[in-house]
Amino acid sequence: MKIVLCGSKKFIPKFFELQKELEERQFEVVVPREFIEDIPKKEASLIHFKEIDKEDVDALLIVNENKNEIINYIGANGFAELAFGFYKGKTIYLLNDIYEPYSEELLAWEVIPLKGNINLIQ
Repeated sequence: MKIVLCGSKKFIPKFFELQKELEERQFEVVVPREFIEDIPKKEASLIHFKEIDKEDVDALLIVNENKNEIINYIGANGFAELAFGFYKGKTIYLLNDIYEPYSEELLAWEVIPLKGNINLIQ
């Protein structure tokens, strides 16, 4: 299974931790290139959307950690990536629980909250 990691740049250390854990479980994992290379935001976003759009991508994992006392935070980038993944028919996982401000959309789009347990990814 191929999974694309999405979410806020504030959570970069968590992205690499998840990448390692998932790869140990034999998943193929894509991390945003802007986390590895110094490239402009617009270019990085376009590259990441192209990754999400690839036919061999099965799922997205939205890294929604707590940020500045906001529980299960999903920012503009993460929500845009999530919405695009939904549109493209990908399975969408949230690392943690539903982010309340977007709960209506997340529930309607059948996003799967892992509540911190990546072993639930199938």
